[in-house]
Amino acid sequence: MAVKERTRGERRAPGGESRPRGTLDLRLDPADRPGGPAGAKRPRKPSTAGKSSTASKTPAAPARAAAPVERKAPRRKRRGFLGFLGRMVYWGVVIAIWTGVAGLALLVWQAAHLPPIQSLDVPKRPPTIQITGIDGKPLATRGEMGGAAVPLKALPPYLPQAFIAIEDRRFRAHWGIDPAGIARAALANVLRRGVSQGGSTISQQLAKNLFLTQERTMSRKLQEVVLALWLEHRFTKDQILELYLNRVYFGAGAYGVEAAAQRYFGKPARQLTLAESAMLAGLVKSPARLAPTRHLSAARKRASLVLAAMAEEGFITRQSAAVALARPAEVVQRQDGGSIGYVADYVMDVLDDLVGHVEDDVSVVTTIDPVMQRLAERALTEALARDGARLDIGQGAVVAMSPDGAVRALVGGRNYADSQYNRAVTARRQPGSAFKPFVYLTALERGLTPDSIRDDAPIQIKGWKPENYTHEYRGPVSLTTALAHSINTVAVRLALEVGPKAVADTAHRLGITSRIEPNASIALGTSEVTLVELVSAYAPFANGGLPARPVIVEQVRSATGKTLYVRRADPRGRVVAPAHVAMMNAMLEEVILSGSGRKAQIPGWQAAGKTGTTQDFKDAWFIGFTGRLVAGVWLGNDDSSSMKKVIGGGLPAEIWGRLMREAHRDFAPTDLPGGLRDPNFRWSEPELRTPFDRDTGRTVPPAGRGDDQPSLDSWFLDRLFGRGR
Repeated sequence: MAVKERTRGERRAPGGESRPRGTLDLRLDPADRPGGPAGAKRPRKPSTAGKSSTASKTPAAPARAAAPVERKAPRRKRRGFLGFLGRMVYWGVVIAIWTGVAGLALLVWQAAHLPPIQSLDVPKRPPTIQITGIDGKPLATRGEMGGAAVPLKALPPYLPQAFIAIEDRRFRAHWGIDPAGIARAALANVLRRGVSQGGSTISQQLAKNLFLTQERTMSRKLQEVVLALWLEHRFTKDQILELYLNRVYFGAGAYGVEAAAQRYFGKPARQLTLAESAMLAGLVKSPARLAPTRHLSAARKRASLVLAAMAEEGFITRQSAAVALARPAEVVQRQDGGSIGYVADYVMDVLDDLVGHVEDDVSVVTTIDPVMQRLAERALTEALARDGARLDIGQGAVVAMSPDGAVRALVGGRNYADSQYNRAVTARRQPGSAFKPFVYLTALERGLTPDSIRDDAPIQIKGWKPENYTHEYRGPVSLTTALAHSINTVAVRLALEVGPKAVADTAHRLGITSRIEPNASIALGTSEVTLVELVSAYAPFANGGLPARPVIVEQVRSATGKTLYVRRADPRGRVVAPAHVAMMNAMLEEVILSGSGRKAQIPGWQAAGKTGTTQDFKDAWFIGFTGRLVAGVWLGNDDSSSMKKVIGGGLPAEIWGRLMREAHRDFAPTDLPGGLRDPNFRWSEPELRTPFDRDTGRTVPPAGRGDDQPSLDSWFLDRLFGRGR
């Protein structure tokens, strides 16, 4: 094998001669390769045996075959790559064209299935319902829209700029959709390793909010594009931006910048600072996850991104952004602690019944006394914070109303933010002994008196053996003593004596609206009721025998000032005779003076009430009243689990007493209606001797009164002159 050394500047010519090339050629000649030249026509390498070789005669043939291979092989590689690249470009263009055609066709198809564009109009803004207290001061706002529309020119310039910077930087340049903005947002999100910018334009977001559902489908997205284009054609940029700012959702039930500003910062949108504006703009991305009331650090982090975007766009200087970052927005703490939410929900439940479907903005003046609302909330929440965990008390509720049924305070739970379930209005629970006044009133209306005697002894009814809480028996006791000490056996005997159906009728007459089972256990409060209806059913004792349906709306006015509703007096007549009111009040007053409700005493005031405790300590109640106020407290657990021996005369009576003492502090004492100290009270002889008929409003002969029972007038004389005591 011969290796020819070619000096720099030489190369092999087709004829086998060397030419200058400038490099050292170490390649083998075809004849020198192992096995010789490929193919039958290749010349063989001469052998040492002296055989003749045709290779020496035609030395150029293999050289001519090898030279073209050396020159053309790289060209084929280059042509193959360029061809592949060209084909890729070609088919990419073809696919892009057809994709565009298909997309356009789909867009046209979606547009064809929308309502006629010329018939579209911006939907009317849903109504705002402003809820105020009896003093006219705002308590809450309800409705799908949480705030009044604010003109764009009335807002500080950096507020709309904040939304443009973080949501749609090319808002002023695009025509409804922004392909460049989508690409820029995608790149920014990749670089920042997170979703810092969105792809939908403000026009697209507005189209979705106004006309479409929140579903995430390709069909809805295409409809969104069509409607965004229509909005851009129909309205100016400023009009679109104004609509957007007044319709976008900010969480916590706040729609629009005005509602959001009031909810989070306690001020109108016109007065928002740069830091506050940035925080609101940041909420649009995820109102729940970024809610500053629950995730303040996340909301502030998002606001910093908004400020950076504003500085990048030149809306603010970097110095202004730094100042806003150094002084971040502070979220105001709601003074009502959230309990007003229960009031607002109750108002919304009854509003349609009063004025029909609300289509325009209205102002609702409630019967709520803001001062008393705070007193009720504080009395409940502080008691539960102190003793709730120790006594296994998870929840509670408080209702206070004037004797005519006007609700002055309503707390449906310990914290509205944690649970919106309104236990004061919606929860039906067994009232226990708090139901006994209806049993005793029925007995009085059948001719008994507070001094009537009944036996406190074991009793058995078809296998049921009701027992007293203390498991002790006193023997013969007066009705006053039996009620004051919540003796179960006497209450059951009275219910059987007058009839369970009569007791149920009495309860319904006074204000109980829930279904009551007319059986023997009715005396122990086994039928479930709500707190608000039980409190209203005690109100006739506080007002002299008149009906008192619970009322929370005093007046409803339109945005133009037109009166749509005014509360009127209950048209029903008297539901309890004055004589029976006086006797019931005397008996219920004894509960607080010497019975199971002593912790509810109010110094200087006549107060009456009744405790209630259900089996296994699942519910604990205290319902009571003065001549000025009726109130009730319930404690228990939502899952009906037992508390640790919590009774109505314990913590519920303490909460009731604290609330009522503070609520009566600035008022002169007032006697209970029909009280012996009331000089204006006059007994009616027919009413003294006979019970009251709820259906006819007339007196009827007493049923089954024995000769051993004193008449009503003799009972009154005994009480007046101290005989028989």
